[in-house]
Amino acid sequence: MAYKIRVILNVKEDIIRDIAISETKNLENLHHIITSSFGFTGKEMASFYQSDEEWVQGEEFPLFDMSEGSNGITQMQDIAISKVLQNKGDKLIYVYDFFNMWSFYVDVIDTNFDLQKAPSEIVFSLGSIPSKAPAIQFESQDLSGDDDFDEEDDFDEFDFENFEEL
Repeated sequence: MAYKIRVILNVKEDIIRDIAISETKNLENLHHIITSSFGFTGKEMASFYQSDEEWVQGEEFPLFDMSEGSNGITQMQDIAISKVLQNKGDKLIYVYDFFNMWSFYVDVIDTNFDLQKAPSEIVFSLGSIPSKAPAIQFESQDLSGDDDFDEEDDFDEFDFENFEEL
């Protein structure tokens, strides 16, 4: 049995790859298939993140554990695809090359796909990857209407005259 997974590059244009991959493969195998199908070398740092229906980023599965000490981060090579993508509609977020931040939406579109040729294959391709990664826009929360936050009152209790003594 195999999964049919849709991978969509997070850009304005439609850039999609549908990948069929055996349920016995791991996330590192999926990482290599995604990078090669989009024309990347696969040599940059990358991570998968579990996601919900709203594409909220959850637990990270990095290519390599770069943290100091042993904090129990599970790497891609240690996670079978069948452990994180069990049902149609299950989702992951995939980020490749943290300097350029190529981000992708990964969505299971079939859990009982018949692989014809190899343990993985590209079954559909649409669009070409842009030469440059899109700029990621981070939006901050608007605190102007927040009753708990008042810029002018935050420093009222601070004694600026005796600041140097501190």
